[in-house]
Amino acid sequence: RIPLPPRRRVMHIAVAGILIQGGYLLGVFEAIRQGMGAGLAALIVGLQPVLTAVLGSLVSERITGRQWLGLGLGLAGVTMVVWERLSLTGLSVTSVAAATAALLSITCGTLYQKRHAPVFDLRIGSVIQFSAALMLVIPVSLLFENRQVAWTGQLIGAWLWSVVALSLGATSLLFLLIQRGAATKVASLMYLTPAVTAVMAWILFGEILSGIMVIGMAVTAAGVASMLRTVPIRTVPGPSPVR
Repeated sequence: RIPLPPRRRVMHIAVAGILIQGGYLLGVFEAIRQGMGAGLAALIVGLQPVLTAVLGSLVSERITGRQWLGLGLGLAGVTMVVWERLSLTGLSVTSVAAATAALLSITCGTLYQKRHAPVFDLRIGSVIQFSAALMLVIPVSLLFENRQVAWTGQLIGAWLWSVVALSLGATSLLFLLIQRGAATKVASLMYLTPAVTAVMAWILFGEILSGIMVIGMAVTAAGVASMLRTVPIRTVPGPSPVR
């Protein structure tokens, strides 16, 4: 039997879950539903590593010059990857607000979890977080959705992918990374999402990988590598003991 964490720890895990699981996904899906293009949504959410670094440096984390350079390179690379898919069609105050809310939600959720509940059993922690996020999603769905579902193969496939690959797989991996690394370093890996998505679309759907996208992937990879690189601390040897 898996022991339950203390009540205070359960509360912290639940708050992080509402932000990471609920607020982030609701914001992204609502921005796209309001007509925002996927490229622009990816670019706005792609600001997460920079925002995490800024907020983290104000709280507790020390960001080196090399890491700031990596953040800049990563953002430039993401912009290049999504540049040809950027569209201002369907842009509205509502869609921008939703995407911004998603950005703030996952950023604050990552920092909150790193600070208050960095280590927990993934099995019980995931149950707590999904349950807490559900308490946010259900009222929003009842208020704004018509509760009519047209079941199609595409919908079922997207649903299974969201549940298994994203909610269970990717989120569990994110939690493991939060346990083992600084929040800014963990967030920098989010820069790789547009590049990986573009490669998957090329493999699965035959979408074109343009030259600027490939260059952007290389720039993104260089930025992330710069963020993750740990510079060893050199120690000056002391004088030999006198015998």
